[in-house]
Formats: sequence, C-alpha cells, structure tokens
Amino acid sequence: MTAFERIAATLDESHFFEYDAGMISENPLHFPDYAEKLAKDREKTDLAEAVVTGEGTIMGFPVVLGVMDPRFRMGSMGSVVGEKITRAIEKAIEKEYPFILFSASGGARMQEGVLSLMQMAKTSAALARLDAVGGLFISFMTNPTTGGVSASFASLGDYNFAEPGALIGFAGRRIIEQTIRQELPEDFQTAEFLLKNGQLDRVVPRKEIRDTLGKILDMHAVRSVTNG
Repeated sequence: MTAFERIAATLDESHFFEYDAGMISENPLHFPDYAEKLAKDREKTDLAEAVVTGEGTIMGFPVVLGVMDPRFRMGSMGSVVGEKITRAIEKAIEKEYPFILFSASGGARMQEGVLSLMQMAKTSAALARLDAVGGLFISFMTNPTTGGVSASFASLGDYNFAEPGALIGFAGRRIIEQTIRQELPEDFQTAEFLLKNGQLDRVVPRKEIRDTLGKILDMHAVRSVTNG
C-alpha cells in the first residue's frame, strides 16, 4: 500500500491534516547521484520523502499518524524521515494524542551515512519523552521493516503489531547465518516467527487493522477518564 492508501484505509474519511509536507532531503555528504535519485523518487511517487505524518481521527478518536512508503528510496531513513517522525512525536506530546506509526523500510539511508544513523537515537529519545508523560505509541510493522528502523522506533511501541508475512529484522538472513555458522528456521524474520518468540503482541490482517486500533484507542480513552 502507498502511504496515502494506508492513511485512507486507517483514518476516518476527510480527517487527515498533514505535517511538514514540504520538507525534503538535501545531499549533505555530496553523495554521487543522490540528489538526482531523490528528484526521481519525488516525481515517481508524488511524495516529498519516505514518510508522511499528520493528524486525524480513527472512529472519532484523535491521533497523530506516521506512514512510511517503501516506493521512496525503499522507505529508508535519512535525516528528513527522522526529523518528520520526531516532530510528529512532539506533536503527539503537545496535543496529548496517541501516536501511531506504520513502518516500511529497508533501514538507514546509506547516502547520508552517520547522519542517518543519528536518527535512530533522535527518534528513540523522542519516544522516551512521549512515554515519560504517559503517551501511547502503537507501532505497526509492515513488509519490510528492517535495519536501523527495526532497531529503533519500530520496536518501541506500547503495542507492537505487524501484518501477516511481513519481513522484520535487523541484519539479513545470509549475514546472520555466516556469523553464527548455523542454518536459521525457514520462517525466520517473519511476523509469525516474531510473534511466536514474544517480540510482537499480535499479527493483524489488513481488514482488521482499523477495528483493532479503534478498540485500543477506546480502551485507553476509557482508562484516562477513569483515572482522571
């Protein structure tokens, strides 16, 4: 699914207000052909970057939402992706809204080097601030969620969900097998494998995602009223 297809399937109709729509990546390391590839992806996808963030409602409950789109540089996380996600988290803190993020990524963006890797710490620190004020973060991992994204914000949800069959992991299967000198299970790094081994809360088919999110939002809204 594209980012806006995902948004349309998840949020209430006509209730999405996008954040930072005009923010685009530069080429800070002067990596060869990087600027041209960014321009081609912007033209091909009609997106400014690999993540779309904003706010809307799900069954009437307001949320801040982020959706990554693998059509743009394979959903890789560069400086702008990290900054947009961090700003979205900060908006969730400011507005006291739950934060929901759909991840789809090949990992950190190699063309931005250490600047890309720094986004792992920045987004994780922002989520720690959200947690400190009692905010809710629902992480939804789609196919694929790998590398630095899986090793940072995607795995830090109060609820960690995934779509059936999604590839989720850090290093590639071949690298791990060569490192540990063992053959891995056939279903290794699938959503179902992670669920079986306690790294996910639930594998949710697409047709159940909206209802699942609505139930969780309703539960936490009731809890908030009860406690307050």
